[in-house]
Amino acid sequence: MDSVRLDKWLWAARFFKTRALAKKAIEGGKVHYEGGRAKTSKAVEVGALIRVPQGWDILEVEVLALSDQRRGAPEARALYRETEESIARREREAEARRLTNQVMQHPLKRPDKKQRREIQRFQRQQDD
Repeated sequence: MDSVRLDKWLWAARFFKTRALAKKAIEGGKVHYEGGRAKTSKAVEVGALIRVPQGWDILEVEVLALSDQRRGAPEARALYRETEESIARREREAEARRLTNQVMQHPLKRPDKKQRREIQRFQRQQDD
């Protein structure tokens, strides 16, 4: 296989569930090919760097192989390799999110009637 469209490759590599979602992400400027925005019809080349959003993280992957057919996850993982910087950044950001969530104290129960009144009074004072 000599060339594959970017949206097809992202779908085949299982970054997106459908080609339509891949197309939408590319057109929305979320996916970057070799450091810049790309069109859905961009021909993917082996060795290219692609930045793809995945939930909270942005993965930077190097293309190892081309495919326009969606296969199982182990075969899809063989199409790309995540860069070392991307792995380090993703782990750093995950740790920061985990620490932020630990610092935030969630209430053990819902506020009772008196506490709700106090909250509403406080909010009214903030609006004034």
